[in-house]
Amino acid sequence: MVYTSPHPDVEIPDEALPSFVMEPFADRADQPALVDGPSGRTLTYGELSDAIVQCAAGLHARGFQAGDVFAIYSPNLPEYAIAFYGAAMAGGTVTTLNPLYTADEAAHQLEDAGATFLLTVEPFLDKAKAAAEDAGIDEVFVFGEADGATPFQVLLQHRHDPPDVFIEPAEDLVALPYSSGTTGLPKGVMLTHRNIVANISQCVPIEGIREGEVTVGILPFYHIYGMTVILSMALRQGATIVTMPKFEMSDFCQLVEQHGVESGYLVPPIILGLAKQPVVEEYDLSSLDYITSGAAPLGEDVAQACADRLGCMVKQGYGMTESSPVTHLTARDETDVPVDSVGHVVPNTEFRVVDVDGASDVEPGERGELWVRGPQVMKGYHNRPGATDATVDAEGWLHTGDVARVDDDHCVYIVDRVKELIKYKGYQVAPAELESVLLAHDDIVDAAVIPSPDEEAGEVPKAFCVRTPSARDLTAEAVMDDVADQVAPYKKIRRLEFVKEIPKTASGKILRRELVKRERGETAEA
Repeated sequence: MVYTSPHPDVEIPDEALPSFVMEPFADRADQPALVDGPSGRTLTYGELSDAIVQCAAGLHARGFQAGDVFAIYSPNLPEYAIAFYGAAMAGGTVTTLNPLYTADEAAHQLEDAGATFLLTVEPFLDKAKAAAEDAGIDEVFVFGEADGATPFQVLLQHRHDPPDVFIEPAEDLVALPYSSGTTGLPKGVMLTHRNIVANISQCVPIEGIREGEVTVGILPFYHIYGMTVILSMALRQGATIVTMPKFEMSDFCQLVEQHGVESGYLVPPIILGLAKQPVVEEYDLSSLDYITSGAAPLGEDVAQACADRLGCMVKQGYGMTESSPVTHLTARDETDVPVDSVGHVVPNTEFRVVDVDGASDVEPGERGELWVRGPQVMKGYHNRPGATDATVDAEGWLHTGDVARVDDDHCVYIVDRVKELIKYKGYQVAPAELESVLLAHDDIVDAAVIPSPDEEAGEVPKAFCVRTPSARDLTAEAVMDDVADQVAPYKKIRRLEFVKEIPKTASGKILRRELVKRERGETAEA
């Protein structure tokens, strides 16, 4: 069965991303666009627009041409927007690097993307220079000043028109983010101007972000979630974005209180902290009206606990880098959508739920792999035609690799990853379901579940849990018994280990492969 959106289709402008996002800037020139959280440094929409134009002109003056790749290796700063849109306005493609990357990881992406220029910050400069040398980068720029790099400010001293470049929105790439690599080596995701313009257009009527609304820019701008929702949609709509270069719960709460932040686009680990951490009680977070969770599944108990504690709406969306990213989203006025659902499919988009073998669609309520099709689906993987063909089929369906189910109202629930399902004696066990049960425990602040090899069952669920400081006497047996009372016998957690922290990506996804690797190593030693 092919499902469509309950929302009417939207018109998608045939326009380049910079001109689309910046079109309303002139009408709000004096309004604050970006505020640096730690310092309070502010860029108005007028200043942002002028700086983007100067950046495009400055890049062109240094030989940057249409089709060239500009790399950004930086935490969230207001100037990130200048660099991103300046390079895009010059006709370039922006590849964004994870700030946690080592020099070798950065070099791999730079070389694979074919980047010519690299922009970074002073604390990352040693890694950036080493990576640039390995990848053959022409020039390294730095926010501020530092020995061995060109100040980014140099690019903003060209007070003349930007280069006149022709952009074909449906064909030309504007962004080349890299997939998380949780199921293999990171791959460059080719996103056209039309892909991201389409996704903004699809989300605006559902999300309803308002001009002048204050939101927080803690989502990494290098990640597609932050790139499209904050750096693109929020600016297009005229919001004020308070940026955070790194996350600390106390700093986050202070900025919400100080700036009257009204909406937060967050990831599950932050929402879990808002629901459980004592420090939250020290701040007035009453300005928060909406929290939208994405990038990883959010359990119903955690979402409801956060909503109850803060007195705000907590809702979910779904997407992936390969879909620019949003395909499903709960609207702000949809108060009857279950909190553990990612909502309805966005306009101009279709989806199916197909059995894991890919043979046929499953019935509503049954579990299967989520397939989506729409104008936001990527052009393909950079230099990976085989991987592209394996992910997007001949009919344009993007095979997400996520297990989902659909209810009678066509709301979608993400159950787990296809490749992360645990096979216990032939039964399929979803780690995310067990993690949700574990996180509902008062004495557990974080948890992850992986398959653990077992001679008799093939695999059994093993949990890694982080206890609250006051629960040192909590035993593994007690937790496993508690879970067993809440799930079917084949889903029971058979092994449990307490740890200090759960490894995760910057976007909040559990790095199961690290836990699996650790588990396999310990098993081999035993």
